[in-house]
Amino acid sequence: MKLIGYFRSGASYRVRIALNVKGIKVEHAFRHLRKGEQKSDDYLKINPQGLVPSLLLDDGTVLTQSIAIMEWLDETHPQPPLLPKDPVNRAKVRAFALAVSCDIHPVQNLGPLNKLAAFGIDQANVTRWAKEVNFDGLQACEALIAAEKGPFCFGDTPTMADICLVPQLVNARRFGADISGFKRILEAEAACLKLPAFADAVPEKQPDAE
Repeated sequence: MKLIGYFRSGASYRVRIALNVKGIKVEHAFRHLRKGEQKSDDYLKINPQGLVPSLLLDDGTVLTQSIAIMEWLDETHPQPPLLPKDPVNRAKVRAFALAVSCDIHPVQNLGPLNKLAAFGIDQANVTRWAKEVNFDGLQACEALIAAEKGPFCFGDTPTMADICLVPQLVNARRFGADISGFKRILEAEAACLKLPAFADAVPEKQPDAE
């Protein structure tokens, strides 16, 4: 299999972690988002959305969208699981993962920020937008797991919730959001980063890191 991503892409980061958790080795290829390589004609034939990541399977099938890729990984490589067996806990993990991947990440991503700049918003306010989106979203995430046992988001093993959380915290810090008060999600992050599956997936350790 081949994973096409970008070192700083939060969605690519999620899939790197999930592959590591599953112990799956893949070939890595890269599209530089700030240079617009994800919008090239050859890549649009692979992923018509012009987004990363894309996972190319051995039979030529292309999977897109990080959540869908992680669900596929869990269904085809069940151990260790990314989702709990209990239906209620499963729904809670999915809800947390989607809160990050659907409600926080997309609106502070490169595409929307470039649109804001193109509409005449100055850089300071573009950054302020991203900072506030991260803070508000992560504040809600903190509340979602406040009563859950740790050290991970939902118990004593990492799940899809943790896989979505850790990359988003990198973005939050990059935009200057003050997340120091979110004790519960920082506890989960610390537990995750002790694991090689998470530590080896960090952006600065990727071959295309700048």
